[in-house]
Amino acid sequence: MATKVLDSWALLAFFKGEAAAADVETLIHKATDEKVRLCLCVVNWGEVYYGMWRAGGKTAADEVAADLSRMPIELVEADLPLTKQAAIYKANNKMSYADAFAAALAKSKNAELVTGDHEFKPLEKEIKINWLTK
Repeated sequence: MATKVLDSWALLAFFKGEAAAADVETLIHKATDEKVRLCLCVVNWGEVYYGMWRAGGKTAADEVAADLSRMPIELVEADLPLTKQAAIYKANNKMSYADAFAAALAKSKNAELVTGDHEFKPLEKEIKINWLTK
């Protein structure tokens, strides 16, 4: 079964009903049917939470957190090896620290990263990226 790592960009697009939402919804259905394994780093979970808080307040953020807890998405802790790889990505690329965790998780799982955030462009030769459109 293929493993895919969700970046916060993908989940925020889904929860905000943006253009890429349908593609993310398809992946969630595939995970429900056990056709794909979805992973999310806890750092990126936090990014989704604060992004929804900023967009719609605490209630919206809490609703999204509850929705995420029911979805077939494996939350992955940021252990030392993952954090070191994220730090390496951050040191060598112009990207946010949270994005570096999504990339590090994709590398560690040999998984495809699902995103539309072009900060990941420099990593295309190192990790597989499923580019979502805005």
